[in-house]
Amino acid sequence: MSKLETPLTRRYWKQIGGTLVEEFPLVFRDKDGNHERRSIDAIIIPSGENKIMHWREVSLKGKEIIAVQTKARRLGMYLMGQTLFSKKLLEKFYKPKKVISVALCTKDDDILRPLLEKHSNVKVVILENNN
Repeated sequence: MSKLETPLTRRYWKQIGGTLVEEFPLVFRDKDGNHERRSIDAIIIPSGENKIMHWREVSLKGKEIIAVQTKARRLGMYLMGQTLFSKKLLEKFYKPKKVISVALCTKDDDILRPLLEKHSNVKVVILENNN
């Protein structure tokens, strides 16, 4: 994550509580070059201990989690795609009980938001950038 995105993600986590896991790997790089490593900006396990943990220290199986993709700018289609597909990859590879996928950004888009929020358990959260 970046100097702008990490503080936004952590501010959101402080509102939710639980365990924060930053840069959680969704897919690992394939040795044959068929796909690259893909990570999500953060996973929050609301029922977990209130602390930051490394991805190797947690299991998502059977847990309710919040998947967070963060951009320190207006909601856009790139962030929307990350938010939707991160949820799908988590469900496929990690078998959580439930995934709520959040597009965390600093400015709304009144045309794009309704399109994204039509998807089940997907939402947009706006936090002003406090630089």
